[in-house]
Amino acid sequence: MITPEFSIFRHRFWPNVFIICVFFFFVFMIPICRCDEVEVQLLLQLKSTLNNSASSPVFDDWKQGNSACNFTGIVCDSNQKVTEINLSSQNLSGPVSFDIICALESLQKISLGSNFLYGSISSHLSNCTSLKYLDLSSNYFSGEVPELSSLTQLEFLELNSSGFSGRFPWSSLENLTNLGFLSLGDNEFDSSPFPLELLKLEKLYWVYLSNCSIGGQIPEGIGNLTLLENLELAYNDLVGNIPNGITRLSNLHQLELYTNGLTGKIPAGFGNLTNLVNFDASTNQLEGDLSELRSLNKLQSLQLFENQFSGEIPPEFGDLKFLTEFSLYNNNLTGPLPQKLGSWSDFDYIDVSYNYLSGPIPPDMCAKGAFTELLLMNNNFTGGMPSSYANCSSLTRIRVSNNSLSGEVPSGIWSLPLVTRLDLNWNQFEGPVAPSVGDAKSLAQLYLANNLFSGELPERISEATSLVAIDVRSNRFSGGIPGTIGRLVKLSTLHLELNSFSGVIPDSLGACVSLSDINLAGNSLSGQIPANLGALPSLNFLNLSNNQLSGKIPWSFSPQRLNVLDLSNNKLVGHIPNSLSIDAFNGSFDGNAGLCSQTIRSFRPCSSDSGMSPRTEIVMYCFIAFACVLILSLTSCIYLRFRHNSSQNIKGSDSWDMKLFHVLSFSEEQILKALKHENLLGKGGSGNVYKVVLNNGKQLAVKHIWNPGSGNRKSFQSSSPILPKRSIRSKEYDAEVATLSSARHVNVVKLYCSITSEDSNLLVYEYLPNGSLYDVLHTTKRIKIDWMVRYEIALGAAKGLEYLHHGCDRPIIHRDVKSSNILLDANLRPKIADFGLAKILQTNECHGGESTYVIAGTPGYIAPEYAYSSKVTERSDVYSFGVVLMELVTGKKPVEPEFGENKDIVSWIYNKLRNDQEINPIELVDKSLSEALKEDAVKVLRIAIHCTSRIPLSRPSMKMVVQMLENAEPCKLSRIVVSGDYTSKNKEVMTRSSSGSSGCQV
Repeated sequence: MITPEFSIFRHRFWPNVFIICVFFFFVFMIPICRCDEVEVQLLLQLKSTLNNSASSPVFDDWKQGNSACNFTGIVCDSNQKVTEINLSSQNLSGPVSFDIICALESLQKISLGSNFLYGSISSHLSNCTSLKYLDLSSNYFSGEVPELSSLTQLEFLELNSSGFSGRFPWSSLENLTNLGFLSLGDNEFDSSPFPLELLKLEKLYWVYLSNCSIGGQIPEGIGNLTLLENLELAYNDLVGNIPNGITRLSNLHQLELYTNGLTGKIPAGFGNLTNLVNFDASTNQLEGDLSELRSLNKLQSLQLFENQFSGEIPPEFGDLKFLTEFSLYNNNLTGPLPQKLGSWSDFDYIDVSYNYLSGPIPPDMCAKGAFTELLLMNNNFTGGMPSSYANCSSLTRIRVSNNSLSGEVPSGIWSLPLVTRLDLNWNQFEGPVAPSVGDAKSLAQLYLANNLFSGELPERISEATSLVAIDVRSNRFSGGIPGTIGRLVKLSTLHLELNSFSGVIPDSLGACVSLSDINLAGNSLSGQIPANLGALPSLNFLNLSNNQLSGKIPWSFSPQRLNVLDLSNNKLVGHIPNSLSIDAFNGSFDGNAGLCSQTIRSFRPCSSDSGMSPRTEIVMYCFIAFACVLILSLTSCIYLRFRHNSSQNIKGSDSWDMKLFHVLSFSEEQILKALKHENLLGKGGSGNVYKVVLNNGKQLAVKHIWNPGSGNRKSFQSSSPILPKRSIRSKEYDAEVATLSSARHVNVVKLYCSITSEDSNLLVYEYLPNGSLYDVLHTTKRIKIDWMVRYEIALGAAKGLEYLHHGCDRPIIHRDVKSSNILLDANLRPKIADFGLAKILQTNECHGGESTYVIAGTPGYIAPEYAYSSKVTERSDVYSFGVVLMELVTGKKPVEPEFGENKDIVSWIYNKLRNDQEINPIELVDKSLSEALKEDAVKVLRIAIHCTSRIPLSRPSMKMVVQMLENAEPCKLSRIVVSGDYTSKNKEVMTRSSSGSSGCQV
């Protein structure tokens, strides 16, 4: 019931109450609307400076009329004020305007990581004084990081892999006393000592300063940061001891100090770090024993390889129940391995190669069925191969070479389904190879050399169709070579020498179309040499010496294919083909009393024919009369022409010095006539290259080396071969001749001869029709090549460089390895070319390198130490080759605008991969490649990363690179994903291994 009093109140005061309510509504609500509108406008301005891919709808609801709090990636507080901008991993590109962002007065969080943002960061960042969280990681910014001292509320700072360079404002960090998470790694900051300002930030629990040019010693005061759970200082220039203060960091889960210059021992009290899960101090100069580590009961990954540790491995390591990764290779450790090692956990791999360890192999490392790699090379292990590994179906590699292991290999070892490499070389194993080896469908490399194996090679070995290399030299094998060996179409290396094999060489061997290296020497083989061996397209090395082979030398053998041929000490008869009667094959036919030769004086002359094949001889007789008439007719014409052009052309043939390095079927006159502008293939830094087609259709490439003292670089005019007058022999010319005249390898370009005179320096090469790898990958001549082809190019080029570094009497450093100097033949087989900058090391240079005042090489490929110290070693070539591998994997050039200013492909890939966020490396693989093979490309990318290590000693040798690539044959390796529950997010960890497929594998 409405009372009279309420009625009076309603009529007298209700209008006033209504007016008052409306007044307060406008007083309080209108400013809120205006504030929201201001923030909307600011965010729309931010949107206008950024671009995102069509696949990301992040900005779809960033529209006028929509509340800022409803924008995707925007978080507001209870007062409808913007407090967070979360736009990480949205494919955004463009510059970031902090004058706009920092106008958002309540902003506390900026997350823009893992995008494609670029440009410099303005000083307006200092206006974000309420900021607590800043993530700009994994972008392409440039310039210096601005002053940060005003961001006193900051708790989280992540700038790793962001592209910043120059001086970092370390002094401003001391004001950031609330900072708990600090990640600045993988940026090219100016070198500086360890920032002592960090020691004042007592709330720090995460520090990532790897690869950001920090030097000097780690201060003792690091122990004051007692909340630290993660400390990563790898890939820097730190020296001195690991400080004792680090032992006070009892909360540490991860400690990474690898690839520095640290010395001394592991400090006393290190065992106090009982929460440590991952410890990596590899590639330093640490010494002493490992006793301080025996109480680290939570340890999962221990990486101490490439140091100088000595003493025995503590037996307590066998009780570590969580240990999965154990890598101590290249140290001076002695004594046995703990026999319980790996028996408690999902043990993944062990690599203790290159130590002085002894005793038996621990038997239970595969107890949980997760064991993948057994790497114990170059130690003193004894006993047999534990039978427990015969059932370890997870194993991918077994490498126990250079030990004192003995006994028979358990039958199941031969047939493990995932093993790609079985390396038992240099031990005392005995007994047969089990027929079950035919079930090893993944086996690519079988190395049994220098053991006591006996019996026959089983016929079923030809069922292991992934085999690429078989090396069983220096054993006691007998019986015949399996007649079905021709099924191994991938086989490239076959070494059966120094055994007791008998019978004939199977004709089916000629079906192994990938064979490049055959050595059957020192056996009891008989019968004729199969003629089809000479037709093998890749055959480079053939040694059949010290057998009982009979019959004639096949006419199919060609010096154009064979770089090494040894048929000595057999029972061969008949002619030595003239094509093989060259200096390169001196001694190759000795010990065959039935052979004769028209040209080699140490053999009796052939009485009945010329030493040519019958067909060739018939053809020759048919044309000889015609040739005589033709020669007489042309001689006068040629003489008159050369005399007429003598005032402007090169001098007559009597002035030529033509040095032959192979048997030739052409003269210098044929070469000179073809050096015309219309035959110009290209111009390089040291000369022009011409294509020459001989009368018989053979194609050659002729290079004229520039005269370094000549101002005129016009080598030819019109159609006449006009060369600069008074050309002096250049250093490039001498280097190329010195390098290639003796080089004999299928993956090194063949130099047929040099032609020099007073006026010209010419080099005559084999012609490679597919141009350079650079052309195929990057220019208008590019062709689509899948990963299988790219892999074969990578492996072939690596073998060529391995030959230069390790296969010559003195190491040869190329100094200009790049994709444009890797040429491709008709079958896309790679050949290393352009040795104008090559250096043949003298004996006293083999370890110290050589300094030069001129930086040789090409931007994007030059190793960092070469650029700043001018010191050249084989590892400089390894770096450059790593860049080539990156080109093959990504399809990108060494220098691209998208990498950022002064950035190359190496820094781009490092910035992409070396951070704390989960990144799928497949994203870096060339998008034109088949999805099914991208995982295989990632394996090679890991090798490339190892090759391009900033520290030369951390790079593998080319011999090791070849092994890594062989291990990374497509579809051979498994993927290892490691996660740490202490990081709050999963992470793909790059785990490095000495003889691993890449030195770092996912």
